Order: sequence, then C-alpha cells, then structure tokens
Amino acid sequence: MHNFVSVAVFTYPHEYAVLRLLMDQQCIQYFFENETMIQVFPFYSNALGGIHLKVHPLDKHKVLKIIEDLNYNSHLNIV
Repeated sequence: MHNFVSVAVFTYPHEYAVLRLLMDQQCIQYFFENETMIQVFPFYSNALGGIHLKVHPLDKHKVLKIIEDLNYNSHLNIV
C-alpha cells in the first residue's frame, strides 16, 4: 500500500458510497485514508485534509473513468 496514489478527496463517507460499490464490482484495489477517524470524529475532516481515495497505480485510470462517468453520464454525482 506504500505505492498507492491518491485520486480523489472526499469530506464525508456518504459521498463515495456508490463509487465504492462500483470499484468492488470491478475488483479494484483501493482504500480510504482517514475514513475511520472521520467516521468517529466527523468535524475533524477539514483538519485531516479529508478522506483520500488511494488506489493501486495500475487501477488509477479505471477509477478516474468511473468517477467521470458518474459525474457526467449519470444523475448520480460524486461530490
């Protein structure tokens, strides 16, 4: 996980629920940095810099495509 790259930043966990399901369906390797801390202390989100979506470099373009499709080709938006 040391080589994983950050591709998106979210403020709260509900903002990426659909994205998480889509990444699971495509077997993409990922994790959300700071997710647990912000679930426990939601007001720490800005102080911690948000929740960073980290993905394996080989999956980066797949994830960016999924985010783009959700934002532009659907009524579901990634915040």
